Formats: sequence, C-alpha cells, structure tokens
Amino acid sequence: MKYAIVGAGAIGGYLGAKLSLAGEDVTFIARNKNLAAINARGFRLVLPDGSEQHAGGVRAVQDMADAGPQDVVLLTTKAHQVRELLPGLRALFGPETLVVTMINGIPWWYFDKLAGPYEGRTMSSVDPDGALAAGIETDRIIGSIVYPAAELVEPGVVKVIEGNRFTLGELDGARTPRIEALAKSMMAAGFKAPVSRDIRSEIWVKLWGNVSFNPISALTHATLEDICRFPLTRELVTRMMTEAKAVGEKLGVEFKISLEQRIAGAESVGAHKTSMLVDVEHGRALELQALVGSVVELGRITGSPTPTIEAIYAVTALLARTLAERRGRLELQPA
Repeated sequence: MKYAIVGAGAIGGYLGAKLSLAGEDVTFIARNKNLAAINARGFRLVLPDGSEQHAGGVRAVQDMADAGPQDVVLLTTKAHQVRELLPGLRALFGPETLVVTMINGIPWWYFDKLAGPYEGRTMSSVDPDGALAAGIETDRIIGSIVYPAAELVEPGVVKVIEGNRFTLGELDGARTPRIEALAKSMMAAGFKAPVSRDIRSEIWVKLWGNVSFNPISALTHATLEDICRFPLTRELVTRMMTEAKAVGEKLGVEFKISLEQRIAGAESVGAHKTSMLVDVEHGRALELQALVGSVVELGRITGSPTPTIEAIYAVTALLARTLAERRGRLELQPA
C-alpha cells in the first residue's frame, strides 16, 4: 500500500518507519529540520529495549501535491492542526483513498453514521465552521485510537516508550474488506490493529482519562502519578470522570472498565507528563477543544450536567489564551 503520514512526529514516525520496514511505500509530510533529516537519513526508531531500527526507504515532502494520491492517509497531527492542512490534503486523495484519523479526543465526524437520535449532528467545538466535514468525505474515514507512547527525540528519530496497539473502526461498525486489508497491513508491520465494531466506545475509554488528566496536569505541572496519589486531585479526577461517563452513556457508549480501573491505569504509567503539559512547557497550542471542550458540548447536547469539567475547561482555556497572546511558555524550574 501507499501510505502518506501527515504529521511526522512521534506517533507518525513510529508508524511510518515500521510500515516502511515491512515493505510498504511510505511518504512523510514534514517540514523544516524533520523534512531534511528524513530525506538525508531516513527514520530511526529507538525501541523500549534499547535496540534500534532504521527505515532508510522512506521519503519526505513538504508539499502534499508532490506525494500524489495515496491508498491510505494517516492523520497523526494534533486535532487543531488538521484545519490548516485542508487546502493541501486533497492532493493525497484518489477515488478510494482511506483517511485514518489517529487524533486524540472527540473527532469532528463523531455523529456521522451514528444510528439514533443524534445522527448527523455537528460538533462546533472541534469543527466550528464545518470545514473539516466539507473537506474530508465521511466515506473515506476510518476511526482509530492511538495507545502507544513515543517521543520525537530529534529530527527523524523516535523513541518508543511503550505500546504497539492502534484500534481501527468503520464509523458504522461494519467489518469491511478495506478495513480488513488495512489491519492486515498494520499487523504485518508489527502492530496490534484490532478492528472494533464500536469505535466510539473505544474513543471514550482514552478520552475518559484525557478529559481530566490533561488539563489538570497543564494547570498544576504534575505527572500522572502525582495527580493520582494526591487525594484532592484524585477526587477532582473522579468527579470529572463521573460527569464524562454520564455524557458518554447518554450517547450509547459502553464503558467496559470501571472508573477506578481507569485511574489505576493512569497511575501505573508513573511520572509521565501528559501531552497537554508538554505543550504548555513548549509554548504550543493546546488540544483543549478536542479533549475537554467537546465533552462540555456533548454534555449540553445530551442534557448532562458537567459543572466540574466546565470549571476546569474555563481556567485551562484562559491559560491557553494567555500563553498564545504572550507567545510564552510555562515550565517549573529549580528555585
């Protein structure tokens, strides 16, 4: 298959390198130092056991038109970055091109092909003007949940911390030949790629933690284990997750693990910084709408109160605006 990796960061690099090593035709959409490094040296993976793999057969382009139509486009950017890519993205599309959304949080397509009273509704928090829905046809989309943790340690080099699972799902839950072929290709590259008949419930399992841990960590500069082991923030997480669960259940989501199990899973990761905290430290835009604002919106759509989530969303949104206006960043330093 011909794969375009849109977002040559940690997860995109991990995917693209492994797919290339398995014999797939991989093109990264990249910029600046990453673009130069990939074209000069390929992509290098540092695996959890310290061993390394080198994918020398990949290429990188900045202009998507230079890549041309693909069989599969893997969107591995942050949720808020997709909009700016839309003008060039269609150059990657052929008649049968799949677009796999490997993006955290509630996606813009959440209500597409969702049988029930909410089918066809739009998500103003993540697609306020409908540009995403208009720019990427629903029939192209495959949903996905990213479970691995990885870090781009330098241009063209990714350190894999743990995990190799990427759950896939058609929006209507069907098990189609195209998703079977995609899963087979990814498994041949060494990934676990289970096909879910309920991709939205899978999305919520990860979002359930992200809606609380990400903004709390951004505000407090605490790691996952710190948040879970400090009684006051553990209780705050519990309240937020309880509110989020009520929203999800009204949407037909089945939570297959308990709230305590989900918190315990986060605690077991240890002294890990969430992606939102890392973005605060580097002065980057926050994935606030997809991870938190979307849950507030879904609460209003379903008539589910979310007072705790709304309060944390408000103060984190102010932090995000302040950092953006002052072009600043926040990082704890020794006194």
